[in-house]
Amino acid sequence: MDQLGKCEANYVALTPLTFLKRASSVYANRTSIIYENTRFTWRQTYERCCRLASSLLSLNILKNDVISVLAPNIPAMYEMHFAVPMAGAVLNTINTRLDAKNVATILRHSEAKVFFVDYQYVPLAREALRLLMVDSQQNQTSQSPSAAPESFIPLVIVIDDVDSPKGVRLGELEYEQLIHMGNPRFVPTEIQDEWDPISLNYTSGTTSEPKGVVYSHRGAYLSTLSLILGWEMGSEPVYLWSLPMFHCNGWTFTWGVAARGGTNVCLRNTTAYDMYRNIASHKVTHMCCAPIVFNILIDAKPHERREFTSTVQVLTGGAPPPASLLEKMELLRFHVTHGYGLTEATGPALVCEWQAKWNNLPRESQAKLKARQGISVLALADVDVKNMKTMTSVPHDGKTMGEIVLRGSSIMKGYLKDPETTSKAFKNGWFITGDVGVIHPDGYLEIKDRSKDIIISGGENISSVELESVLYRHPRVLEAAVVAMPHPRWGESPCAFLAVRENEVGRKDDVKEADIIAFCRKNLPHFMVPKKVEFLPELPKTSTGKIQKFQLRALAKAFQITDTKEVPQHHEDQVLALPRL
Repeated sequence: MDQLGKCEANYVALTPLTFLKRASSVYANRTSIIYENTRFTWRQTYERCCRLASSLLSLNILKNDVISVLAPNIPAMYEMHFAVPMAGAVLNTINTRLDAKNVATILRHSEAKVFFVDYQYVPLAREALRLLMVDSQQNQTSQSPSAAPESFIPLVIVIDDVDSPKGVRLGELEYEQLIHMGNPRFVPTEIQDEWDPISLNYTSGTTSEPKGVVYSHRGAYLSTLSLILGWEMGSEPVYLWSLPMFHCNGWTFTWGVAARGGTNVCLRNTTAYDMYRNIASHKVTHMCCAPIVFNILIDAKPHERREFTSTVQVLTGGAPPPASLLEKMELLRFHVTHGYGLTEATGPALVCEWQAKWNNLPRESQAKLKARQGISVLALADVDVKNMKTMTSVPHDGKTMGEIVLRGSSIMKGYLKDPETTSKAFKNGWFITGDVGVIHPDGYLEIKDRSKDIIISGGENISSVELESVLYRHPRVLEAAVVAMPHPRWGESPCAFLAVRENEVGRKDDVKEADIIAFCRKNLPHFMVPKKVEFLPELPKTSTGKIQKFQLRALAKAFQITDTKEVPQHHEDQVLALPRL
């Protein structure tokens, strides 16, 4: 056995680039991309990617050079997921919701050689480049005369609208010009080492500067396969791009749709009108999104909606969607599968795999099961919930909380230029997520909170996620976030921040704090009831749509709670005397 070795016939580096080459051969005339009036087949998409890759090499792009792109979900953004690594470079998709300072920080940290900018974001890119130039000049001034000047000003290429060109320019070159100039018979750079980087994704950076997460070809390949298997995505899916491709490379479905020979329905704006219009017109079968998109679809006005007869499969991640929200989506013919993931895990790491026996349960019970994060994707070797002090596994009782840890081939290579943070993230052979969860008797995981968001009140651990899920069941609650607030007796107590829906006459001020507290008292153990409810027009969010709890915690610290003679909090059967605020 030991004499049998690797050769070119039995060992080929794993890379998602093989999905496109295969699609161009076996699905050649099948529609690959729909964008308004623009259509491409898989043969055309492969040819366009070859042309772009060859043009990039003509610009002196070298192996592992970073190429950044600031664009919405348009055909060019999709094509670059193949063309950039086909040229041996590393793709960096930048969050379009960031400000100029953050974009400049990413360009500087990644040392991007080329910067593709969609016409819509030219003003943002121009300001980011100005900041980058100022910073570069300051660095040169501070260096000694003999030192080499440090300058990372990338070559800028504008992406005009392929469907309706606007004629916007920022630099010398335009995207379609590179496509036209390129060689359609270009032979893509051979991937020799599957551990080579394929993409660079930056985390949201809610409390600090974003970190650059590096994916390998191997990790991207295996994560893609495990997700299309775990979601049971069949052949010829019609996939709506309601999830930004800059989110973990579209949770790897940029590559996954090619693997299944599907159709990408590109979407510049995720408005209710655009989503419903494309779903109905193109018979969309699959889409991914954060739970915030649920509200856009649910709250759509009659003129924004379109009727469609088939069910749309929806994979969602981010904050655990409350059961009430899942129920509303089901009624609109959206079948929701919940997952859990993070940038460092190449997107979804857990998926709530549905079991046939659950179909007979009441709708409310089904919704609660769907809100769980589920079981590991196939690319992971293992997932567990551990006590971080002892590194022992918690019992599978659905109650004992610990920190979620992961290990497997879909986990990132590490953080770019940050070995110290990378080392902290990997502990005892595990990737430490920072998320708190439980394992149910059936082996399914459920997230309870970020470790820093657990509220410890009178010795009791209160899950802000659990409390938020109850708040979302109130018919008028649109957004909810719960954070810890100082309490003179219990140390901490829950404080709820809400954004509410308008009533039938367009008012919001009819919902009072007492109404929300009374609702919670009916649906929660009394020690979990918020001691304070604060209403905001909209909750603060990161550029990726996550609620910024650190801002809310700062607000909550300013609230004063009057000490009261409350009964011990662990006696859930006794009524607590709510303080007058």
